[in-house]
Amino acid sequence: MIKKFIDLVAIISRLCGISAALMILLSVLVVCQMVVVRYVLQESVIWQTELVTYLLIAATLIGSPYVLLTKGHVNVDLVPIYLKRRSRFYLALFASVSSWLFCLLMTWLGFEFWLEAWEGNWLSESVWEVRLWIPYAALPLGFAIISLQYLADILSLFTGLEMPFGINDADAAEMEE
Repeated sequence: MIKKFIDLVAIISRLCGISAALMILLSVLVVCQMVVVRYVLQESVIWQTELVTYLLIAATLIGSPYVLLTKGHVNVDLVPIYLKRRSRFYLALFASVSSWLFCLLMTWLGFEFWLEAWEGNWLSESVWEVRLWIPYAALPLGFAIISLQYLADILSLFTGLEMPFGINDADAAEMEE
């Protein structure tokens, strides 16, 4: 049951990674279109800059579960290398649980912020007047999914499916030399 949950969360995180990549690609295409419209056709641009800003923020928030899944974030493993197995486990558990709790808090606060934009029918102050609940949805969504990925990582630690910091005893001894 736990393994199925971990696998399901991994699939969701991979889909988030694909979504983030597509948002970045769309941002690049819109910037190219904006350059042509502004400098070649000599026309004004209205929605392009705002859309690219929202897409890149959404790509960051929604892509973060994939980064966590692949351990693509910056990780300084100087301390874990020199710790014994049990201490390494507790450090990894502390780091993951702390991060998980932070992400849960951000999910809640992000949801409240999104709901306020939804209920207040907030619009951006640009000419485009985007309904702000649309781009703001990336905040609770991204943090909710990264919270699931942290939970999956914590369960992987407890079940032994994953070594703390990806370091087993043989790797730690080899790195010490």
